[in-house]
Amino acid sequence: MRHIVILGGGFGGVHAALELERLLRGRTDVEVTLVCRDNFFLFTPMLHEVAAGDIDITHIVSPIRALLKRARVFVGDVEAIDAARRTVRVTHGFARHAHELVYDELVLALGSITNFFGLPGLEARALTMKTLGDAIHLRNRLIATLEEADTECAQDTDRLLTFVVAGGGFAGVETIAGVNDFVREGLAYYPHVRPDRVRTVLVHAGDVILPELGRRLGAYAQRKLTARGVEVVTGARVAGVSASGVTLDDGRRIPATLLVWTAGTSPHPLLQALPCPLDKGRVQVDDTLAVPGHPGLWALGDCAVVPNRRTGTPHPPTAQHALRQAKTVARNIVARLDGLRLQPFDFTTIGQLAAIGKRTGVARVFGINFSGFVAWWLWRTIYLGKLPRLEKKVRVAIDWTLDLIFARDFVQFLTVRAPAMSMPEPPPASSREKTGGPGTRAGRQVEAVRR
Repeated sequence: MRHIVILGGGFGGVHAALELERLLRGRTDVEVTLVCRDNFFLFTPMLHEVAAGDIDITHIVSPIRALLKRARVFVGDVEAIDAARRTVRVTHGFARHAHELVYDELVLALGSITNFFGLPGLEARALTMKTLGDAIHLRNRLIATLEEADTECAQDTDRLLTFVVAGGGFAGVETIAGVNDFVREGLAYYPHVRPDRVRTVLVHAGDVILPELGRRLGAYAQRKLTARGVEVVTGARVAGVSASGVTLDDGRRIPATLLVWTAGTSPHPLLQALPCPLDKGRVQVDDTLAVPGHPGLWALGDCAVVPNRRTGTPHPPTAQHALRQAKTVARNIVARLDGLRLQPFDFTTIGQLAAIGKRTGVARVFGINFSGFVAWWLWRTIYLGKLPRLEKKVRVAIDWTLDLIFARDFVQFLTVRAPAMSMPEPPPASSREKTGGPGTRAGRQVEAVRR
């Protein structure tokens, strides 16, 4: 039995497992194990739509056990990788029980984590947009802010109603667009909140947002956001955040209570302990996605530096690349097991898209620029097609259709336990008659004597 272990439940890890299941169908000499932190696959391109209330929170997640039919699924945390002994230490459960998984082939698809770069106050106060929990938490904070601002006792409403997003890439632009639409549509339910008090700010270090799409589309997105009330601050970075507001590196200060950080990520810290060459924390691989000098070790996605044979520069760490890298890794692992030749990874970016709110988007597909409603329609059509499982596609399509007819729901999804109490059980009625408890005949006689 040969053991293939995949670390990570994102685009790379899940699609590598799916491709291995397809290639190994009918074989009993290979076991595939997927280790993931959550028991679901999150379709991150639609994460901002959950925060903005456009789609239900469960419609962009698919149970991994429903996606994989043959592979073993281990839900837990990766604690350590021992490349010399070919083992992975994982923990799981309420008691954090430890297991040691032995592997013949190991796929590193751990992705990236948010990096605050040691900036003052960010780790304690900033929100992020990486997980489903992040999107739900942001939605809850937006609603809680409107609820507080609607009361007469609300203090410093200008600071309370200022929402800042740091980072002008895809995640930051789509987040600020969703936040702006969500808050401004919600004002209809909060009559004491003045629209001119709401302030949404996007902070970007470059001179134009969405630099991946070029200056023309970036400038278009910037104009559209500005027309809808978003302040776009370019040429500046967030330097810190405190209870009084957000400080920029040029000395400007934005009074605000909410900051969403999308301006920085780093590879998974577990990679630092691996005895292989790293580039800024990411594993260097060859064009077959194998780690040189370590047979049986593979890496892809955000945690790998994958060379591009056409340009001589690394492939960008995007979902569309990770998905195709996963298929290449799976095919090369099977080829290695069978003693066949490995195939290089060769892929050119098809396109990039961003939704900027109010049924408007920007896109570059096959080198052609799109903007406005057409780009927004392309965004929804392409990502709906990429969403796993027919059930989820239908549910999201229904959500989008109903969104054309009905208003958003401004309901907080809280996980607070219901109130409870602990007190002795009251004695039976017969016992109260004997002891003259309140409300009984004996009790009334005693009360009359006291009077």
